[in-house]
Amino acid sequence: MPLAMALSRKSFLLRVDPALLDAVQRWANDDLRSLNGHIEFLLRRALAQAGRTVTPPAPGAGDPGEDVTPRAGETPPPDDA
Repeated sequence: MPLAMALSRKSFLLRVDPALLDAVQRWANDDLRSLNGHIEFLLRRALAQAGRTVTPPAPGAGDPGEDVTPRAGETPPPDDA
């Protein structure tokens, strides 16, 4: 992993119910995303739906090769541009 990418992410410990984590992992697998990428996608979508602003991720800031494009039936966050 390039150093710039490693420095652009903040790590934190998350305690979560195992059944909830398993359900999110299955959802991530269905959407061909990493668990971390899917959790970030869900958080960004929830923020957008709540009308909260968040700086869009920098190009290449996600997991390498990860597609963060909304899947069929998903609502993309609104453009703040």
